[in-house]
Amino acid sequence: MQLQDNNEDIVKRWEKFINKNILDTKKIRHIIAESWKRSKKHKINPFSDEFSVKLEKNELFKRCKQFASLLNTTKPFMESLYKIVKDTEFLIRLTDREGYVLDHIGNESLINIYSFCGLCEGYSVKEEIIGTNAIGIVLITGEPIQVVGGEHYLKKYHNLTSSACPIRDKNGDILGVLSMTGNYRLVHPHTLGMVVAAAEAIEKEIKLEERNKELENISEKFYQITESISEGIIRVDSSGNIVSINRFARKLLLFKEKDIIGEHFKNILSVGNRQDIIKNIKSFRKLEEEEIHFKTRTGKKKTCIANITPIKAPNNRGREGIVITFREEKKIHNLVNKIVGANAKFTFEDILGESKSIKSAIKLSSISAKTNTTILLQGESGTGKEMFAQAIHNESDRKDFPFVFLNCGAIPRELVSSELFGYVEGAFTGAKRGGHPGKFELADGGTIFLDEIGDMPLDAQVSLLRVLEDRTVVRVGGHDVIPIDVRVIAATNKDLNKEVELGNFRSDLFYRINVMTINTPPLRNREEDIKIFVQYFLEKFCKDTEKYIKGISESFYKGMVSYSWPGNVRELQNVMQTVVNMAEQNSILNYENIPSHITGKEILGELIHKKELVSLEEIEKNAIIQTIKELGGNVASAAKVLGIGRSTMYRKMKKYNIDIM
Repeated sequence: MQLQDNNEDIVKRWEKFINKNILDTKKIRHIIAESWKRSKKHKINPFSDEFSVKLEKNELFKRCKQFASLLNTTKPFMESLYKIVKDTEFLIRLTDREGYVLDHIGNESLINIYSFCGLCEGYSVKEEIIGTNAIGIVLITGEPIQVVGGEHYLKKYHNLTSSACPIRDKNGDILGVLSMTGNYRLVHPHTLGMVVAAAEAIEKEIKLEERNKELENISEKFYQITESISEGIIRVDSSGNIVSINRFARKLLLFKEKDIIGEHFKNILSVGNRQDIIKNIKSFRKLEEEEIHFKTRTGKKKTCIANITPIKAPNNRGREGIVITFREEKKIHNLVNKIVGANAKFTFEDILGESKSIKSAIKLSSISAKTNTTILLQGESGTGKEMFAQAIHNESDRKDFPFVFLNCGAIPRELVSSELFGYVEGAFTGAKRGGHPGKFELADGGTIFLDEIGDMPLDAQVSLLRVLEDRTVVRVGGHDVIPIDVRVIAATNKDLNKEVELGNFRSDLFYRINVMTINTPPLRNREEDIKIFVQYFLEKFCKDTEKYIKGISESFYKGMVSYSWPGNVRELQNVMQTVVNMAEQNSILNYENIPSHITGKEILGELIHKKELVSLEEIEKNAIIQTIKELGGNVASAAKVLGIGRSTMYRKMKKYNIDIM
C-alpha cells in the first residue's frame, strides 16, 4: 500500500478519532491505532505547537558524553546516509534509549524549520511527550517502522514522514534510534530499508569496537600481569629479535624497554652458552629448567634458571618465536631452601637455662649476631651448638635468607668439595646434567653452618679458606667464579689448637674461622639448669605419650644432678624419654625411676661392698660395659641409652679398651 497516496483518508480518520473518539481500525494500521490510543491516554494536545521537554545545554552535554561511544560510531554512517538524501530535504537524527535527540544532520534551512517542530538536539520525541511518531513507537516495540503524514498524533507533523530503526548493543538492548525525517510526499518504502541497513551496519561496528575494546582490556590486563609477576618474561620472534620484555626482566638486566626491544636475543647472553641457546631458538625446541647466563647492560653476568617455550603460529602453521621465562638462580635456591626446610627455627628464647655460663654464652652470641664476622662454636656433643647457630642467624640481618646446614664429618671425604662448592656437568662420573649448586651457593645472602668442621679433609680446607678470603666459589670441574655473600658459623667438639699441632687442621684456616669464639658450656657445669630441663622434657614427653605424671620428688632431682652427663642435654633428653615411658600413670617420679646406668646402683653397690674408692672415669667405663651387656652387645642402642653419639661411644670404648666380644 502506498501510504502517502492514502494520507487524506488517514487524516480524516485521525480527525474522527480526535473529535469523536471513533477509531476505524480497518483502515488504520494496528500499530498506529494502538499508538493513537496511548497518546490520548497521555492527554497529549494534538493541536499543540509547544514542546516543553527539552534538555538544558549542560544536561545535553552530559548526555552526549554518556553516549559518546554511540555518537562516535554512528556519526560516519549518518554522514554516509545523508550524502544519499541531501538533495531531498531529509533530516537524519540519532536519539538515545530515552528518546532525547543527541545529533542530527541536514541542510541549514531544513534544520531551522524542524527546530521549531521540536525535532532537533535536546528535544524528547518519546510517544508520551509528542504522541505517535516513528522513534517513539520504536522505543516501545523495538521494531523498525515508517510513520507517514496523518499517522502522526500531532497535527503539526501531518506533512512529515519518518523512518526509524533501533540500534542495539551486544546483549540486544536498545542503545538508541536512527531515523530519517522529511516531507511525506517524498517518502519511499526503500527509505526505511536504508535506515535499517545503516542501523545494522552501526550495530556490527559497535560489536566490533566492543570486541576490540575487550581485546585491548585483555591485552592491558595481560600486560599488567606480566609487569607485576616476579619472574622474567622475554618474547623473541622467529628471527631471534626481542619483541617484548617485562619489568622484572628489565630490572634484573638493567635495560630500559626502548633500548632492548628489537635487539637480537644473543646480545643479552653471556658468551658461555650463547651458541647453544641461539641454536635451540632456531630449532624451536622446548627447554625446561635450563641454566642461562644473561649479560646485563653493565656487562655483569646473571645466572638464571629458564624455561623456553615455542609459540605456535595460527592454525599450527609453523612457529612465530619463543617465550623465555626465568628467575635468578639464587632466588630459586632461596625458594628451594624454604621448601626443603633450609631455615632456622630456633631463637635465643628457645635456649633454656639460668646458669651464669649459659647466660654468658647467649649474651656473647647475641652480640656476635649483630656483626658479620665468622663465628666458631666450641663445645662437647649435645651442648646445643646448632641451636646457638640458628639463634644467631635469626638475630642477624640475614634472618630472611637461607640457613644451610652441613655436617662435615658425615660426608665421605671425596664428596665434601662438591657438597660445599657444587660441580659442573661432567665433573665426575654420576654428575647431574647441568651441574649442581653447592651449599655456599644455596646459602647466598644467608648463613652456612659447618658442623664438625674439625673433621673436614685438608684439601677441602684449602678451598674453604679461599672462599672465606675471596667471597667467591668455583664449582668442581668448572672455571666460572661465582660471587657469594654468606656468613659462616663453624662448630666443633675438638680442640682445634691441638688438631693444628697434629697437622689435622690448617693453621691459616683456624685463624680465619677463629674470629669470634663462643663456648657452649657442658651440662655438668650447669647444675642449676638440670632441674629446668627435667621439667621441660617431662612436660614434653607426657604430652607426646598422653601420660599424666603427678609430680617430681626431690630425690629424683638430686639423683639427676649428681650424674656428670657426658652426653649433655641430648643425653638428659633421652633419659627423660625413657623415664616417662617406663613410669606408671598418675605416679610421682622419685629416685627409683632413674635408670640404673645413671645412678650407678649396681656398680656403686659392688664397690661399696668391696670398700673400694674409684674415679669418675672408672664409673663411666663400668656404666658403658653394663649398658652394652644389658642390651645384648648392641653398641648403637647402648649409645642412644647413654645419650652420646655412636662415634663418641666407639671413642670411649677405645679409650677404656672395652671389647664387646
